[in-house]
Amino acid sequence: MKRWKIALMGAGTIAGKMAKTVAKMEQAEVYAIGSRSEDRAEQFAREYGIEKAYGSYEALVSDPQIDLVYVATPHSEHFANASLCIRAGKPVLCEKALTANAKQARELLQLAEQEKVFFTEAMWTRYMPMLQIIRKEISAGTIGEINLITAGLGYPSAQRPRIQSPELAGGALLDLGVYPLNFAMMLFGNEISKISSCCTYLPTGVDAQNSFTMLYADGKMAQLHSSVLARTDRRGNLYGTNGFMTVDNVTNFEKLTVYDSDYRVIKEIPRPVQITGYEYEVEASLKALEEGRLECEEMPHAESLRVMEIMDSLRESWGIRYPFET
Repeated sequence: MKRWKIALMGAGTIAGKMAKTVAKMEQAEVYAIGSRSEDRAEQFAREYGIEKAYGSYEALVSDPQIDLVYVATPHSEHFANASLCIRAGKPVLCEKALTANAKQARELLQLAEQEKVFFTEAMWTRYMPMLQIIRKEISAGTIGEINLITAGLGYPSAQRPRIQSPELAGGALLDLGVYPLNFAMMLFGNEISKISSCCTYLPTGVDAQNSFTMLYADGKMAQLHSSVLARTDRRGNLYGTNGFMTVDNVTNFEKLTVYDSDYRVIKEIPRPVQITGYEYEVEASLKALEEGRLECEEMPHAESLRVMEIMDSLRESWGIRYPFET
């Protein structure tokens, strides 16, 4: 069995989580780490037992041994970092949010298609087995027709410079709101006819809390929110004609609980045993590479772009524009 060599671009917290995850996977290894600081790259390599450490992203992507690059930098940097990988012919698994805006996403996806280089967004919930379990329960019709979804995510994280900074595409939406948005789109689709929303602001001008309601063409609704000021329950709820379901933790599905029309629990399904949850997006990427595909069916390019377009429209309605946007 081929042992795939994965490179990490960025040496922050999320890269560390991925390094720990891949270390427990049989078919892959973290072969290289790239950082803008040579000292940081070498320190990270020592900490996680990584063979190669590069003090620039340009040096990283020039290594011919690399099979897949995991871009783990802030989303304000994704466009430049992923473009660098693609132009070097390196397949990319890019952290969410895909980019800072839809214009960047569109150009990035066009570049990947033009260069015939594999590219996918690491929205990890899209790849999790638990998603298929949720969809199966919906299809079973236990709670009837589902007409309403509610979901939200919040952590008191407003003090973090990355969250506060307009230059880094900060705010609640791109960092946290992308999760409930994806939750709704995974289960209701993307045929959205109208969006109503509001937000409050941090002193720097980015969104602190937001709430938005999406009306679907078939009359279904999704009420979603995110916050960097409050710790929320992280739940996703699906309401049907004969009952409802709750999903614990929309960022890493933990348990599905099904209730009947009398509010009684009729089923509880825990998530399958996992390493961290990051392994599924890696496995899907490697499978796509083996099969010669340029995208993952779990997160198609068109869906990644649709998510960015929706977030653009929300920011436009709130009057939020990042300094690098013209």
